[in-house]
Amino acid sequence: MLHRFLFLLAALTLLSSCGSGPSRWNYTYQHGKTAVIVGGRAVPPAGLPREVMMMINAGNQIVGRPYKYGGGHRSFQDWGYDCSGTVSYALRGAGLISSPGTSDGFRRYGRKGEGRHVTVYARNGHTFIVIAGLRLDTGYHGQNEGPKWSTNSRPIKGYVARHPAGL
Repeated sequence: MLHRFLFLLAALTLLSSCGSGPSRWNYTYQHGKTAVIVGGRAVPPAGLPREVMMMINAGNQIVGRPYKYGGGHRSFQDWGYDCSGTVSYALRGAGLISSPGTSDGFRRYGRKGEGRHVTVYARNGHTFIVIAGLRLDTGYHGQNEGPKWSTNSRPIKGYVARHPAGL
């Protein structure tokens, strides 16, 4: 009986550690790969793939717009954006999607895992994108701030990491 209990305890311990990825997204500067924030806008280093540069340009176009629930869903062009509208706008800027997505839909976007230059983090109810090391997000701690670039860490437990193929 003791052997069964110990086996069950060991199995549960092992299973609880399976699939547990990182619990936080943390900003890490890498020379030549990471963009920087100047005046609220992302400035990429030279030499990044064209699609990455285009996504940064798109993100810069909507930074500072207000948060609008459902913003960017009917059309990529809107006066305000929510989280998935923001991610959609950035991806559309590089021609990587043809219609706006939802936070739930981004859980199945592209390829599994983190990308070299771009990662979409998604869970049911929220999504954000990391482009060239900077996080483009609409808020944190329950704030709905509208799109902005950030180097602040944030929890990613419960999020799925996805990326565009090749990026």
